[in-house]
Amino acid sequence: MGEQSKFGAVVMGGAFVVGMLLLGLMLTGSVRTFKEYDRTVSVKGLSEREYPADVVIWPIQFVEADNDLGRLYGSIESSNERIRAFLEQRGISAEEITVSQPSITDKSAQMYGGNSAPEFRYSATQTVTVYSTQIDLVRKVMNQLPELGKNGIAFTGDDYMARTEYLFTRLNDVKPEMIEEATKNAREVALKFAEDSESKLGKIKTAYQGLFTIDSRDNSTPYIKKVRVVSTVEYYLSD
Repeated sequence: MGEQSKFGAVVMGGAFVVGMLLLGLMLTGSVRTFKEYDRTVSVKGLSEREYPADVVIWPIQFVEADNDLGRLYGSIESSNERIRAFLEQRGISAEEITVSQPSITDKSAQMYGGNSAPEFRYSATQTVTVYSTQIDLVRKVMNQLPELGKNGIAFTGDDYMARTEYLFTRLNDVKPEMIEEATKNAREVALKFAEDSESKLGKIKTAYQGLFTIDSRDNSTPYIKKVRVVSTVEYYLSD
């Protein structure tokens, strides 16, 4: 029995040693794999494209002045109708035209001290707005607006609220292609980095789409929009 016990102890001891060796080999491989996956590279990919705007908001602002308030409102209404007729005759539909409430100023209420009385007591600012998807047509009509000015309507163009605005509303339509392009560009950069560092490019660890931005191409062509997105992608590297 004593020899059998010794033999059993030897067997158990040998099995323990073999197990520890196997465990060591497994841990060594795991550490090596962990170190490989601990190496990463973070790169950015850009996608930038130009698209024509698909909506134009054109505020047409004019001023009227008179000493009689009732007559002033009559002048405003007359000018509104003339502007509407002008726009519709040139292809802009009635549904694309809206008229805001006029802003009336009583200049006599603003007089202080010995200031002399203004020539006209009341002045009004009125805005007729065109909201349209017919970009080319509206731009053409814009150039014809001085014809109305020659007939007695005093248009204003310095007010910030009267600036024409161009919109690009089809972002969801172009997002997938642009994200794909940005991700592809990021991978090309990562591959170049891996090549230069004598490494191999692995799987993606993390990816961030980034924000889309829409800006005018320049001040002269606000109806051309520059759409831009930058994606950030982190890749694993291995030897």
